[in-house]
Amino acid sequence: MSIKQNLITIKQSLPEHVTLVAVSKTKPVADLMEAYDAGQRIFGENKIQEMADKFQQMPKDIKWHMIGHVQTNKVKYMAGFVDLIHGVESFKLLKEINKQALKHNRVIDCLLQIKIASEDSKFGMSAEDATTLLQSEDFSSLKNVRVTGVMGMATFTDNQDQIKEEFSLLKTTFESLKTIHLDLKTISMGMSGDYPLAIACGSTMVRVGSSIFGVRN
Repeated sequence: MSIKQNLITIKQSLPEHVTLVAVSKTKPVADLMEAYDAGQRIFGENKIQEMADKFQQMPKDIKWHMIGHVQTNKVKYMAGFVDLIHGVESFKLLKEINKQALKHNRVIDCLLQIKIASEDSKFGMSAEDATTLLQSEDFSSLKNVRVTGVMGMATFTDNQDQIKEEFSLLKTTFESLKTIHLDLKTISMGMSGDYPLAIACGSTMVRVGSSIFGVRN
């Protein structure tokens, strides 16, 4: 199946309220352009340098999502163009994004990454940390970032019940955070292997790579 065909198939299966992020990390620009020509406009990368290179080469109506772990010292390389940063897991990082966004006279949308997996390798903050952050005066002073939702990554396991439990935890966290921060609208969860389950659990944004572009090398 071609990239175009894969995209059409996936988009037909998604409910209207769910946004598809095409995870294009490690893929050549030619592959991304094939997806672009098939109508895809949102691409997700996990390395800032690679994303910046692709931004330079590709059409400017693309929305670039940073879906990987973000190092504070790299924020400046994407602040001029990034559309959404999925993995914000500390106030320190949020403050840096605000600082760099200000330099470009932009407001950058961010998702708070909540740790829902049992694995130590996954990044994220607890629901309590997120609550404290959103209620803090320090946070309300940041004018160049907008927290628009939450993101989470489930444990890498075949146990569907566990994944469902973790996805449900993110949905519950989102609902409780929304009571203190009304701007929240996005729940980014679900990838190629589990996005139908994620959507059933309340996801509004799925990050799909291999099902579109094929398995990564």
